[in-house]
Amino acid sequence: MPTIHRGATLTPHFREFLPGWVARQPWYAGSGVPELTPVGYFRFEDPAGAVGVETHLLRDDSVVYQVPLTYRDAPLDGPPEALVSTARHSVLGTRWIYDAVVDPVWVAEVSRLVATNGTSLPSGRSGVGPAEARGIRIRSAELMADATTIELLRRVPEGHPPYDPDAVGLVMGSWHPDGADGPVATGCLAVLHRDGV
Repeated sequence: MPTIHRGATLTPHFREFLPGWVARQPWYAGSGVPELTPVGYFRFEDPAGAVGVETHLLRDDSVVYQVPLTYRDAPLDGPPEALVSTARHSVLGTRWIYDAVVDPVWVAEVSRLVATNGTSLPSGRSGVGPAEARGIRIRSAELMADATTIELLRRVPEGHPPYDPDAVGLVMGSWHPDGADGPVATGCLAVLHRDGV
């Protein structure tokens, strides 16, 4: 598992590059550059211990956006537009930060989460209430990363999703939209379909 380096800094910081990146995405519902307020974070474990895998839940007005990111020590062989930013980590050096949906480590971990009815790991970040993702396996079909389509809900709706007869699994989440002392919100983060189903 990648070590959490408490007190480490990232330059530039997320608040400097994420708003502009979110503003350029087709799923962004606003206009101009959003003012993103973190409402929760959670992470997954890379079995090889090499890639950081963390999801940011960010609110702009009344919309909660889901931004999963992976942190790598070298460029990923993928589409250039999937690179969110490069940044200097005060302990680990240069990090290439990617939109996680293109990263095979993220895809494998989301598939594993659902296959095992697992729960994400806490991020260790302060200033927000705890957040988590929980996998829910709906069907007994084998869930392999290379044969599973993950429908990530970038704009996270509260509540349970509508019934989907073709879904083989769900990722449900919880977070604190009004701070650590506020109520817990829950919603669907992703729907998984078996390819060919």
